[in-house]
Order: sequence, then structure tokens, then C-alpha cells
Amino acid sequence: MKRTLLIAWLSFAFVSLLEARPASSPNGRISVIAHAQGLQVHYRGQAVLDIPVVGFANAVPTEALKLKPSGKVVADYQMVAGKRLHCTNRAREYRARLNAQTLLVVRLYDDGIAMRYELSGLTGQSLPQEQTSYRIPEGMQRWMMRWSSGYEDFYLPSTTAHGPNAPKNHRWAFPALLEPVDDVFLLLSEANIERGQSAASLTNEGDLFRVTPDQNPVQPTGSWHTPWRLAIIGSLADVVESTLVTDVSEPSRLAETDWIQPGVVSWIYWAYNHGSNDYNIIRRYIDFAATLRLPYVLIDAEWDEMKDGKTIEDALSYAREKGVRSMIWYNSTTDWINGAPGPKFRLNKPEDREREFAWCERMGVAGVKIDFFAGDGQPTMDYCIDLLESAARHHLLVNFHGATIPRGWQRTYPHLLSTEGVYGAEWYNNVPTFTSRAAAHNATLPFTRNVIGPMDYTPCAFSDSQHPHITSRSHELALTVLYESGLQHLADRPESFLAQPSAVRDFLSALPAAWDETRLLAGRPADYVVMARRKGNTWYVAAINGKDEARDIALPSLFEKAVPGSVTFFADDASGEWSITSPSSLPVSVHCQPRGGFVAVVRI
Repeated sequence: MKRTLLIAWLSFAFVSLLEARPASSPNGRISVIAHAQGLQVHYRGQAVLDIPVVGFANAVPTEALKLKPSGKVVADYQMVAGKRLHCTNRAREYRARLNAQTLLVVRLYDDGIAMRYELSGLTGQSLPQEQTSYRIPEGMQRWMMRWSSGYEDFYLPSTTAHGPNAPKNHRWAFPALLEPVDDVFLLLSEANIERGQSAASLTNEGDLFRVTPDQNPVQPTGSWHTPWRLAIIGSLADVVESTLVTDVSEPSRLAETDWIQPGVVSWIYWAYNHGSNDYNIIRRYIDFAATLRLPYVLIDAEWDEMKDGKTIEDALSYAREKGVRSMIWYNSTTDWINGAPGPKFRLNKPEDREREFAWCERMGVAGVKIDFFAGDGQPTMDYCIDLLESAARHHLLVNFHGATIPRGWQRTYPHLLSTEGVYGAEWYNNVPTFTSRAAAHNATLPFTRNVIGPMDYTPCAFSDSQHPHITSRSHELALTVLYESGLQHLADRPESFLAQPSAVRDFLSALPAAWDETRLLAGRPADYVVMARRKGNTWYVAAINGKDEARDIALPSLFEKAVPGSVTFFADDASGEWSITSPSSLPVSVHCQPRGGFVAVVRI
């Protein structure tokens, strides 16, 4: 009897001790203190994020939250593409009961915090309004983008939510990068969108930014949960190298992934601001891909209206003859329809979608680019999942354009190799604004949009489109390494690429589109960035200058040794021409031209 009482007392004491400990990540760097209606997040003992309100309109805590430990979480998985193929992370999970139907789940990872709500006992009513709010005080440095359905705008540096750059509707897009304490950064986003869920954005009133899900008409019965609300926390390197978005997302739904092959793509649209209805132009891009040994060509919009008696079948046949695999474009037919290019109305109904994707598979099409989606609402999210599941059945790679940002689908559906959701190089076709602002914008994206998943910016233009670019050649080349995308579309004309020095052509021929490892070496948003990515035993080190003035960029030591004669260094000379050398080792510092850059390829 005494032994039983002793065991019971020890068990009670152990649980009490756990509950008394502050909620913290396994490495102890991140901790959370619960208060009346919300949470305060600390990093290395400093308060970095105030979440003053959690819950729903009908389930806001009325007394101090009590976070109770509920176990440990370990993420250890392989990706097909991304910034790192083998991903690991650890978390401690805590739970707090808000009311009989609502449970708050909080995970403290070594590089951030994830939280979601789990609802039970639902009886078919509309979902309540989420109240989760972040306090972003005036004066705090931030890089945030005004929300738009295609996520195409600048991440403007600011210390205020007001002024001419603020959205009139107070709606801000994910991700949002903050610097709450000097040299401590925090990236807000979300992850793991599932059926029956909408994506969210931030809407602010003063310094309170509320997580605001888009339209969601579902009326669930039984249980339902929100996506994960994320804050990646730490140094800039911690943020950039984080895989938290995929760590909390559902594992791959595919039994086999050998057919999913990331790669570089020859792309038509940029040079002509037009689709792919000219068979002779398509042939030039196929020939270019074959010459540079690129695995893919994208046949863009309007292939259903090909001129001169040619058809899409003729183009696909020619690509097969040249050993190049084709991807083809479709209109999602959910947003821009009237006056928009086609093909349209081929994917919306399940039976039409299956028939179209079966035809693609028979014709040897490698994948599909689907464009012009209708925002972040639950019907659009479910439609995207429908497309991904159907494409997987027919072994088709997927690239979403005019679409929402990645929120973890790249793990759950690994054939989703890229997503636009970025103010990319195609905007040289549309407005003159991009010309003067691209360098700073380019130096911001590695810290913001590209952190959360693949980004189809369509980099690397040495010539001009409708509006000129003033970034240097090495700057443009560096973007192909700085920007992670499982399908890396090269923007420029074939004749422009083929006119480059043989070393540049060889670089593009060998360019990986998936990486074993990624490290941020130095940089600051809108200023400059130096990043290293590894594929096998080869490192690619890339840097860009986001400023209009020349500067010296220090190159932190990364390699203890390199194979003799294995370094190839691409930079700009003072006149803007290529400077391509083979030094015995990497320099300690590199002089970068205004809006310039450099790339080093190092075999170890």
C-alpha cells in the first residue's frame, strides 16, 4: 500500500514538475510564457513576439492559459527537392484547453513556434472567426508585402504599418519578416493546408495583426483543425535555412517518387510577352534546351491556337526527337477567364481533368504549369489539391502560377516542384517599375518569400524584355543559385544564352535544381546576400549586391580544402563584362559592382 502511494505521489510530483517548467524548445533557445488571453515568445531570454490574443470569437480564454506538456515531436524525412533533401527538427508539444470544443496545440521547435486549434463536437455550423493576433509595434523593423491573390508585390522595408506603402484594406501577405531585437529575426507564415481549409493573411488595426482566414463555407461535423500558424525565429541564417514549413506538414502521399526529377527549363514567355502559338519559336527553345542539355522545355499559353497548321502534337514530337521533355500550360479557369489565354475549361471538372492528364501522360508530357487561380479561399485550396492528386496519378510534375505561396504542399505532394507567388522577372514585361527596384528586391527574396518554399521567379536574363534590366550579368547568373525552385525556368532568349562564354553555358548545363544542403553565409534584406548550396561534392556560392553603389563583400570561410583547379569564379569587371577565372581558392573579399554579384563553383 505504501509503495502504491509512493508511486502515485512520485507520478503526481513528476507531472507537477513538468507543468511548472516553462514551455521551451528542446535546445532551450525558444520559450513561451502564457498570460491572460495569449502568449509571449522569448528567444534566448529576450521577448521577441507578443501574441496577445488566441482562440476564436466564441473561445477566447477568460483566465490565464495553462500550457500542459503533451509529448515530443521529431521530424526526420527526405525531400525530393528543396533547400535540403534530408530534413530534421525537434519540438516539444504543449496543449491548452480553451473551452469544451477548442484545444490550442503549441509546438516549440528548435527554430520556431507552431500553433493550431483543434475543434471537436461540431454539428454542421459555420466555422467561428479566428482571433489569433500578433503585436507588431510601430518602430519595429519589418519587411512585409501587401496582399494580392497572386502574391506579386515588393517586400518593402519599413518600421510602420502606415504610410503610402500600406495596403488600403489593411491586408498583408505571408510571409512577414520582422526584426524585433537587433540581429534577431522572426518570419511569420502558415503551413499544412488540407481539404476543408482556407489559407490566411494578416489584417491589422494599429499594431495588432490578426490571422484572417480567407473565405471558408464548409460546415464541418465532428472534428476540424486549422493550419499551423508559424513563427520561424533566430538569426537570419536560422530563418533562411529553416525547414519548419515542411516539418509541420503532412508526409508525402506518394508511394513512389522516382519519376519526379527536378531540373532546369527553357521558357518562352519572357522574351516575347506572349505564349506559345508559334511552332517555329517553340522549336528554337527546344533546340536551345537540347544544346545546353537542359531536361525540360515549357510550352506556355496559347498552344491550343498554334499557327501555320501546326499543333501541340507536332511540338511535343519535335521535343521528343531532341531528347527534351515538355511541360505545357493550362488556365485554371477560376480567376482570369474572359480575354485570358487558353487552353481553358479543361481541368475544372473531375472527368475532364482525368481525361486531359491521361492525354498528357500518353503524349509523354513531363508536367503542367497551371495559372490564374482565384485567391486563398477554401474552394481554391481544395481545387489545387484535386489538381495535385490527379496529376500524381498520371505522373505529371506541377508548377502553380498566379497562385498562393507554398504552405507545405511541396512535402505532401513532392511533384509540386515550383510555385510562382512572387514578383518575378516576368514583370520586366509589364511595368517599368521593376527596372530600378529589382536589385534590392532580389536581395530581399532569399530572406522572405523563398524561405517558405520553391519560387518560380524565372531568373537569369542577360538581354532585355519590354523594359530593360540594370542588374549585372553575374547578378543574373547568381539568381539561379540564390533562388530555390525544383523547376528553374531560364527567362532569356536562346540566342542570348548561346552568345555567353562557354563557361557560362557549361554552368547552366550542370546547374542543379535540388540541393543537399543550404547555408546563408552573410547578408541583410534589400542590401546584399551571400549563400552557399551544395549538390553532392560541389558547392555553389552565390552573392548579389542590392545597392546602386559598388561595394566589397566579405566571403566567409567555408571550405578547408578544394580540389586543385576545381574553382570557377564568375564576376563582373569594371566595364560590366564577364570576369571568369579559376583561382586556387576563394578570395576573402570580392569587389562587387553596383547591382552586381558573383558565383563560385567549388568541387571538394
